[in-house]
Amino acid sequence: MRLHPLHLALASSLVLSYVASSSTPDDALGLIARDGGEHGHHHGVAPLLELNETEVTLYHSPTPPSYYTIDWEDSDQVPGSRHPSLIITHSVFMSLAFFGFLPMAITLRSLNHAWRGIAVFSFYTSFILACAASSVYRKLTPDMYVGSSHARHGYNILLIALGLTAIDTFDAFRRLISFLRSGKHYTLKGIAPRLLGREENDKTSGPEYIGLMGDEDANFHRGNTEQWANHVRSHSTMSDGTLFGPSSPHSEATLHDVHISSSQISSKISLLRRLGRAAFAATERALVFAGFAMLLTGIVIYTGGCRENYINGFFSRAEGGIFWCYGLISFARFLGWCSELGWSWNRAPSSAGYPTAEMVESTVIFLYGATNTWMERFGANPGDPYTTKQLQHIGIAVMFWFAGLVVFNPFPALVIGVTGSVMAAHFQTYLFQVQIHSLWGNLLVAFAVLRCLTYFFVWVAPPRSTLPFGSFFLAAGGLSFIFSTEEVTLMAMRRGRDDIMMFAVVAVAITCLAFTWIIWVVGFHGWLKARTKRIVRAVSYNNPA
Repeated sequence: MRLHPLHLALASSLVLSYVASSSTPDDALGLIARDGGEHGHHHGVAPLLELNETEVTLYHSPTPPSYYTIDWEDSDQVPGSRHPSLIITHSVFMSLAFFGFLPMAITLRSLNHAWRGIAVFSFYTSFILACAASSVYRKLTPDMYVGSSHARHGYNILLIALGLTAIDTFDAFRRLISFLRSGKHYTLKGIAPRLLGREENDKTSGPEYIGLMGDEDANFHRGNTEQWANHVRSHSTMSDGTLFGPSSPHSEATLHDVHISSSQISSKISLLRRLGRAAFAATERALVFAGFAMLLTGIVIYTGGCRENYINGFFSRAEGGIFWCYGLISFARFLGWCSELGWSWNRAPSSAGYPTAEMVESTVIFLYGATNTWMERFGANPGDPYTTKQLQHIGIAVMFWFAGLVVFNPFPALVIGVTGSVMAAHFQTYLFQVQIHSLWGNLLVAFAVLRCLTYFFVWVAPPRSTLPFGSFFLAAGGLSFIFSTEEVTLMAMRRGRDDIMMFAVVAVAITCLAFTWIIWVVGFHGWLKARTKRIVRAVSYNNPA
């Protein structure tokens, strides 16, 4: 029996809708009787409405002070001993570095633009200013988070960025030296295209494509171009194969061996170059996600989170961050990101031979489940029995593990939808915790339903819409996941901020801001590429070959 995409998508969405609708408060109360509770108590008891500090301290040590409390809440601090302006300066400049100048530098570099050096310099300047503000802040305030590795991780990221810049700079110097050794008559205006690597594009693509083909596009077409070039060179009068000439004493077999050997070497060099460029581009783009990871850890350090028995909260933040980044990437795909790989929703792939986006999604889901299966026991003492909540989380991780192995389109959506529906009915000690879990769980279910419908619409007709329905729910759900950690919810209840509407509005607002940033980055790339194309066409028209 053949499964049509229509049947599969509709069946998947109906299953998810049924599971989500069955997660009612009555079912949640039924789960309470079977669940061990937040800490192995409250059997058959409804979620509490007010925070019981005495009961919390039975399972957690009193929350120690943090950088946040001494900057904003501790009234016993001596005037002049608070320095919140320094940490704000650190946050602003670090955000500008990773979410402003770094995407600009990546975009300018992909188009071989002359201003990419300015963007890279701005990135390092902003990064250094942020580090300087952080260093001064740490000198003026006591150490409120012993053993923090946030600063060390930041410097490691800086070293990786410097390594990429050194490779790029070395490549520019290599092109400059090659240009100077060529013996050509050069001017200052003629050196710039050589430094930017545009001369190779001039030779192979013609004047219409000068500076138009970026590194991403060039990487995927350069293999065929190099094979074509090697093929032509081996049959031309300037080829190494004709060096000996017709009267050469070397036999045809020797010439054939030389040709095969040079062809094999050139193909291996071409493969290594493509792998190197791919690794460079992937590492460069991973720096943006590393910046987001540093943002999360910075917030944890500043607020004093994930200490002692709250260590598992860090993994919940990491899991929510994965969903968040997944939503942003899905939205970028709707805008045409990675269309040359066939990953965008609204553009057909230009070439074959690359893994599909669903293959990558399933691989990430598999790796996430395979690793998270063993992380649930972090913080537990050896010999402690498995709690019901741990078994629930391990079961979800195993579901991710094996569903990722299937590598079939609906399964990423189904896994996320089932996870959301289960977590929406997940037992929590306090009613506010139940509400916020229902918030992000239902958001994930909404994403899964819309993703299944998207499969159906893709089957009906090629999509052209850039409306971020599914990806928006996924990103907002991931951010709400971060908000739903036990430590954050208890902190909100202590301060009278346990309002589910406030958390939902904040999650939606931050998601809208992030989506606007994605639109700006992708739009800037498209505008700059179109502008470069118009300039090149004007130059080609004024200087015909």
